[in-house]
Amino acid sequence: MSEKKIPVSTEAAPAAIGPYSQAVRVGETLYASGQVGLDPVTGQIVEGGVEAQTVRVFENIKAVLAEAGLGFEHVVKTTVFLKNMGDFAAMNAIYAKYLAPEGVVPPARSTVAVAALPKDALVEVEIIARS
Repeated sequence: MSEKKIPVSTEAAPAAIGPYSQAVRVGETLYASGQVGLDPVTGQIVEGGVEAQTVRVFENIKAVLAEAGLGFEHVVKTTVFLKNMGDFAAMNAIYAKYLAPEGVVPPARSTVAVAALPKDALVEVEIIARS
């Protein structure tokens, strides 16, 4: 596979809201921009708190991975940004369903609390995946 930087984009995830790509593939590695709980159809943050936003985040990531011909089993590193570290347990339960089901080696992860996120989101997740 080429070591050239190739953009990855899908309409099944929210469009980039700035000068960046949804994801970039270099060789066998996919670097995906952070996803927040934006509905790709309405462009609005989903209602329902951190749980609903976390589900939407992972559905958006799933769409980007699929566009690259990958799945969650290919994710090797994640970074989770939380507006409130008090939401960690709720986010973590949903994270585990997508990235750490029975028999799957979970990716490495960093989780940090931040002062604010785009569109006043409660959670953002970025991933690195490898085919």
